[in-house]
Amino acid sequence: MKIGTVETDNFTVLAPLAGITNLPLRLMAKRAGCGLVCSEMISSHGLVYKSGKTEQLLESAPAEKPLSVQIFGSKPSIMADAARIVQDSGADILDINFGCSVKKILKSNSGSALMKEPQLTRRILDAVRQAIDIPLTIKIRSGWDPSGQQALEIAGLAEDCGVDAVTVHPRTATQGFRGQADWSIIAAVKKALAIPVIGNGDVTEPADALRMLAETGCNGVMVGRAAIGNPMIFEQILAAAQGCPAEAPTDGQRIGMMLDYLRDSVRYLGEDRACRMMRSRLCWFVKGMRNAGLFRSSIRFIASEQEAMDLIGQYAESIGAGL
Repeated sequence: MKIGTVETDNFTVLAPLAGITNLPLRLMAKRAGCGLVCSEMISSHGLVYKSGKTEQLLESAPAEKPLSVQIFGSKPSIMADAARIVQDSGADILDINFGCSVKKILKSNSGSALMKEPQLTRRILDAVRQAIDIPLTIKIRSGWDPSGQQALEIAGLAEDCGVDAVTVHPRTATQGFRGQADWSIIAAVKKALAIPVIGNGDVTEPADALRMLAETGCNGVMVGRAAIGNPMIFEQILAAAQGCPAEAPTDGQRIGMMLDYLRDSVRYLGEDRACRMMRSRLCWFVKGMRNAGLFRSSIRFIASEQEAMDLIGQYAESIGAGL
């Protein structure tokens, strides 16, 4: 898939997930074969006004390239300045969020609120496009009603403004993640645009990704929630695309992913912060596995990397997975 001047290895994309798709998780997705990873959503104001916590979200590593960084906001000048900061940080693609429908984002007239403001959207996209040289993409929803007309309008406007690709999550702003994604809207946007279109929504297993490609004609498939705890879904999708069995990860592979995630988190976030996160996040990887409840209880008070490794090792031994 080619997005502007950036060519990815394949059609799979890791979705931007607030608070989740940090550097350690993106590295896991890349190791599993993901073609393009995306940062979690970053505040344009936070970048421009140099919030330390916000700037940390730009941390990257060569192994995750190419990297897309997603920002949100509603002020054209601030968005343009933030886009320059992202470009200077070494990001390969700049993405703008038009899909988040969390109340505090909507109150700032950002995210999905922009889908009701085509004139403001044009000013933002024009300002950002003039500010950066790297490819520019946007991620949208269906809009505020199920028809998908707002998606078509914003996508067409984006193409006119020089946007290089559009990701469509065909749920309305009021749906959140409830109900079913209407893939026909992805197909309609793809038919209307000459630039690449990436489909997103309800891809929970490899067969879904292939079906989305076939039914919508989209150029890429973005996976979000299904990659949490199973980044190997990208490897499975690529295997299925080649007509090979899409084998689920073994218990041993899941243990290995936990150890990789732990080590990368400690390396990039520091031991104290990483261990506090691991108290809940290691649970992602054991869903459906034997003795998962006992493991979840054992990690509630992890305080060091070594303690976490010991507990993972004990769990692996209890299920006969080995290390």
